[in-house]
Amino acid sequence: MTLDPREPIIRTAPRMSDLNLNGHIFGGWVLSQMDIAGGVVASRRAKNNVATVAIEGMQFHNPIMVGDLITCYAEVVKTGRTSIHTKIEVFADRRGEDKAIQVTEGIFIFVSLDDTGRPKPLED
Repeated sequence: MTLDPREPIIRTAPRMSDLNLNGHIFGGWVLSQMDIAGGVVASRRAKNNVATVAIEGMQFHNPIMVGDLITCYAEVVKTGRTSIHTKIEVFADRRGEDKAIQVTEGIFIFVSLDDTGRPKPLED
């Protein structure tokens, strides 16, 4: 396993109940982990609640297996008036491998919310 200088937002291991019919981890499971990781960094940037409004450019590179330890890295790559674009990359530490394997990546777009759930302009 190699160490990455970026801050991991989520580190977790999938379970047998997360398998799809092919014996790999269900794509929806990793998508939810990515949404959580993106939401963490987006809410840090917004300094308040955020909601996911879109996902663009989602790519699955390699399957996730039971026994893998996955790490989600997320960073803000663009902001608008109320929107925050986060790039999320997921890597798997797999037994027998010397290097983490990139399994998926995507851009998730969040919107900053006020206390009533309406879009709120971002602060500088």
